[in-house]
Amino acid sequence: MLKNTALSETHIALGAKMVPFAGFNMPVQYTGINDEHETVRTGVGVFDVSHMGEFILKGEKALDLLQKISSNDVSKLYDGKVQYAYIPNETGGVVDDFLTYRIDEKTYFLVVNASNIEKDWNWISKYNTDGVEMKNISDQTSLFAVQGPKAADALQSLTDIELAPMEYYTFA
Repeated sequence: MLKNTALSETHIALGAKMVPFAGFNMPVQYTGINDEHETVRTGVGVFDVSHMGEFILKGEKALDLLQKISSNDVSKLYDGKVQYAYIPNETGGVVDDFLTYRIDEKTYFLVVNASNIEKDWNWISKYNTDGVEMKNISDQTSLFAVQGPKAADALQSLTDIELAPMEYYTFA
């Protein structure tokens, strides 16, 4: 049975074409690929990516654990910065790609691919030899990608944080 995101019923009510993806009932399009592409290129589009996996890593040794499992140098992150990387395996291949968000020096938020949630969780857990607190919050988390040149304007009324001056790959 397919899982639904928090907005699945809304997607259906609005006429989205739904398809199975990574165990979820996901909207693939509303008005058509060309129209939606143009909307995102010239305006703003919202994508429900709630099927993605989300993990919290917390503790004194959280950075050490991330340095073991990430292809990138996580020590370069500062609070509010995001980093793209992949998880290498022991033979030089790739387990998955993912994003690391540094919340503070002891707390990190990871976003992994939907089809690899369990595999990534198990891989990271395997290298958690220093008791880093790990929490899989994938089933309790909704995630939306708001993209396009008018994205910051569309979201600004929802927050007091000034969005327009935010740098690339940062969060607040």
